[in-house]
Amino acid sequence: MKTFKKYYDLPASPEEVYWALTKAQSIQLWTGAEVEFKEEAGTEFSFWEGDIVGRNLEFDYGKKIVQQWYFGENTEPSIVTIKLHEDKKGTSLEFIQTNIPDADYDDFTAGITEYYLGGLLDFFEE
Repeated sequence: MKTFKKYYDLPASPEEVYWALTKAQSIQLWTGAEVEFKEEAGTEFSFWEGDIVGRNLEFDYGKKIVQQWYFGENTEPSIVTIKLHEDKKGTSLEFIQTNIPDADYDDFTAGITEYYLGGLLDFFEE
């Protein structure tokens, strides 16, 4: 199992970035696909019509989101922690994901970088 960590600077306030990550209509704008999402601990979610599915664990408005992402039936859930820090340019976003199966690591992190984090970045830079 591996851990993936990335930092991004976004030209928006932590609150705006938080909204983009927690409101279904906003998520749909930057993913460009159907989304099932509710900002509530214990609820399950789905991005890209089920390409990413998981459970919401914790929300701290404007600061932090913690989720479990599922990787098939026989693996432990992967924990995703997104932390938002205010900085001069807007927001420094820290994305940490643990328990990524070794066999999936390269493909999965490339997809996260391009579509999930890349989509979010494009959304705020337009």
